[in-house]
Amino acid sequence: MNLKNILVLVVLLVMGTHANAQWKKNKANEDTKIWRYDLECEGIAKLGSKLVKVWSYSKNPKHAISRSMKNAVHGIIFKGYAGGGQGCTSFSPMVKSAETEGEFQEFFDAFFADGGEYLKYVSAATDGSIAAGDRLKISKREYKIGVVVNIQADQLRKRLEREGIVRSLTSGF
Repeated sequence: MNLKNILVLVVLLVMGTHANAQWKKNKANEDTKIWRYDLECEGIAKLGSKLVKVWSYSKNPKHAISRSMKNAVHGIIFKGYAGGGQGCTSFSPMVKSAETEGEFQEFFDAFFADGGEYLKYVSAATDGSIAAGDRLKISKREYKIGVVVNIQADQLRKRLEREGIVRSLTSGF
């Protein structure tokens, strides 16, 4: 009887932990679902890549950090960024039309899913630590977190061309 009670307790603890993890994951997705972020050039990257700092907003700093790579890839595709210091030139978004995301909704839902294909085109440019100046509390309940990432823009563009989302640069005018 004692062993049975212990087994039931262990099963309940495991189920509770799993449910809590799912809730946190859903909360992180909810925080970034509206694609609220800023993108800026961080410096010169190797050929075919973009080194950017993405500023993600969230009520929880951990959520902002975990979604930074997703936000950075989304920014390269749909927002672009202005030029600036450190030898940066402006970068136009790969997708020019705002309606394109809706037209290819099924593709982008799968592409940006947790563990999705977007991860093939982005990597952390640092060891994962966030500088003190990149962790800002902007209101009583909201944080703005800056994370530097490297995006393989050329490979990402080729992927979007294969899907018919963007036109090839060699297709003419």
